[in-house]
Amino acid sequence: MKVLIFGATGMVGQGVLRECLLDPGVARVVTVGRAETGQKHPKLRELAARDLFDLSPLSSQLAGFDACFFTLGTTAAGKSEAEYSRITFDLTMSIARELLPLNPAMTFVYVSGSGTDASERGRVMWARVKGRTENALLALGFNGAYMFRPGLIVPMHGITSRTRLYRVLYAIMSPLVPLIRAVFPDSVTTTERVGRAMLAVARNGYPKPRLEPVDINQAALSTD
Repeated sequence: MKVLIFGATGMVGQGVLRECLLDPGVARVVTVGRAETGQKHPKLRELAARDLFDLSPLSSQLAGFDACFFTLGTTAAGKSEAEYSRITFDLTMSIARELLPLNPAMTFVYVSGSGTDASERGRVMWARVKGRTENALLALGFNGAYMFRPGLIVPMHGITSRTRLYRVLYAIMSPLVPLIRAVFPDSVTTTERVGRAMLAVARNGYPKPRLEPVDINQAALSTD
């Protein structure tokens, strides 16, 4: 399997990249982003894009992939709906529309979030925008499209978030994770499980297009 990853320097992206590099069934991994991960591996190639809204200079290198794992995103904190939409909706759809004709058999896996509003009419701004993005991706025409909606993601294997606010929150919440797992076992997953679940879904599909934390964990277990 040949895999394309957007957002490989983020916390979720790091986890997905790790699992792809470890998986013997993945023959090639290409990351696309403004910055490289700095990792070295025989099956890894990194493409730097100055402007992610214009991937035309890279188009010849973005064809022939079986799956795209889209983990690129931004926090809604401090942003207007227009600002948040530009990254969350406009950029995601711009990239997806670029990839589809180049990879008609591709499975597109998008990292959304628990609580996303598929009705697009709720009061929570980020949830509406994420819901609009999910709906547009599902209607675009990929061979397969799956929306991952993780809740609490526990970073593993030394992975950390690049966002300072998230690093602080994870440091504060870390002692509480065992309790949260005990009380809400279906709301917690890990970077490792998210990566394994993406690979499983890309290979075998999933009974529904939107995967909540319990579904992500279930899909990950199918690879063990």
